[in-house]
Amino acid sequence: MRRLALIGLTGALALAMSACASERGSGGGANDTFVFGAAGAPKNFDPIFNDDGESFRPARQMFDTLVTYKPGTTQLVGDLATAWTPSNDARTWTFTLRQGVKFHDGTPFNAAAVCFNFDRWYNMKGAAAQSQMIYYGDVFEGFAHNEGDATGSPVYKSCEAKDDYTAVLNLNKAKGAFPDAFGLTSLSISSPDALKKYDADAVTQSGDSFTYPAYANEHPTGTGPYKFESYDKTNKTITLVRNDDYWGEKAKTSKLIFKIIEDENARKQELAAGTIDGYDFPNPADYASLKAAGDQVLIRPAFNILYLGINQKNNPKLQDVRVRKAIEYAINKDQLAKNKLPSGAYAQTQFLPNNVPGYTDAVEKHSYDPNQARALLQQAGATGLTLNFYVPTEVTRPYMPNPVDIGGAIADDLKAVGINVNIVQEPWNGGYKDDVQKAGKQDLHLLGWTGDYADAGNFIGTFFGRQKAEFGFNNPQIFSALSNADAQTTPEAKKTAYEQASVLISQYVPAVPLTSSPPAIVVKNNIHNLIPTPLTDERFYTVTKG
Repeated sequence: MRRLALIGLTGALALAMSACASERGSGGGANDTFVFGAAGAPKNFDPIFNDDGESFRPARQMFDTLVTYKPGTTQLVGDLATAWTPSNDARTWTFTLRQGVKFHDGTPFNAAAVCFNFDRWYNMKGAAAQSQMIYYGDVFEGFAHNEGDATGSPVYKSCEAKDDYTAVLNLNKAKGAFPDAFGLTSLSISSPDALKKYDADAVTQSGDSFTYPAYANEHPTGTGPYKFESYDKTNKTITLVRNDDYWGEKAKTSKLIFKIIEDENARKQELAAGTIDGYDFPNPADYASLKAAGDQVLIRPAFNILYLGINQKNNPKLQDVRVRKAIEYAINKDQLAKNKLPSGAYAQTQFLPNNVPGYTDAVEKHSYDPNQARALLQQAGATGLTLNFYVPTEVTRPYMPNPVDIGGAIADDLKAVGINVNIVQEPWNGGYKDDVQKAGKQDLHLLGWTGDYADAGNFIGTFFGRQKAEFGFNNPQIFSALSNADAQTTPEAKKTAYEQASVLISQYVPAVPLTSSPPAIVVKNNIHNLIPTPLTDERFYTVTKG
């Protein structure tokens, strides 16, 4: 039932890092606090209401999932579950749970807690809350009562606590994303007592803004190796402390601090000054100088997609496939990969990294050809087209080290074929994601994705598996092809089905795949045992300092 994992994707690197000596922090000293420079502020700390890396980074230190991934790889391993077994029709999953685990509030982890979480997600009320459960909507497709973006029939049916340490999950249909999707950070298991005490479901919306409850902002309560202590928004610091009752390997540092520094150059300066111990996604142009200063630049494999989103809702011209193809022909992806992305980046023809089953050379390719772009625009009666191009600021993503520079290069290519571009810049967590993914205000936008696990559905299924405000199109043929692929439970059948879906997507051009690139993470030379992962989901409990 398991898909073909990308085992050992960073095996040599993981071995090299794990060979370093490891010491338990003594508590209180400089060597017992790991300070990491975060590229942006979290939206909140409740995993179910998040879908971006800067929100997931602290959550991954505080929460556990039923299954997870072996550090440095995409290989599935147990976490809160020690075993997981599907029924013959893959519509029932039985989890054998780890014993002796407690939540941070002291309450016991058991099957009842697992079922409480799954029932909570399924029965979530309110369009505001449901609209923020992006991962849940993609994987489980619907709620008990759909009020937000999800419109499908729910995959989830029920959960039974057979005994304290056996949870049985019943589904309405087989789902090829499982068991891997059970490891999604969004599906982290929270303390039922804390969820109830701090009114966890009380999400409200006013205009384009969302307000989250006390649980999400001040009292996240998981079973992970670190516990939440505080979020000082004025000083932009998130402080976590070691969970000395953790069921697994205890954190090596007693304190973990995330210091939010939106500007990449400022992060580099703070690393040099020693006020932080590391940061993610350094500018590729800085690799040499960082290494010369003695810092460790750890390169992950390319396991992401950068794309130019096209929203067909606002401008009727974008509903013409000739115009969408013209946009793709206009962009010099090879130059973009060479000049704006890290060494090892490559131009993309589809929305899958080339190391994920489902990637295929059979896709329809629209390689850089400005003359063809102009001809298609002429045929479509779209000369003089004007488009609003949304570009994020105050963020660095693994697939997008400098969004403003990347957006500028794309805008120049589009202008060269006669497309007028109005660039709209917005802060990543200051309105950009909601305007693009919820309100659909844009014509074009920059976004991307790092895989959560090695399954094509986590990429193209997430993007194009159902109607979304981000893209503003309705194509039942693509939706059906992706649903069919997601229902396959054998690796070969799944691979073939996703290849067919990739071809359909390439012909329709709902967006433009741009590049895949290998992001880096940088730490000082006195930091040991940080294991970089292709999923960019590093867990810091292994880190020692000194």
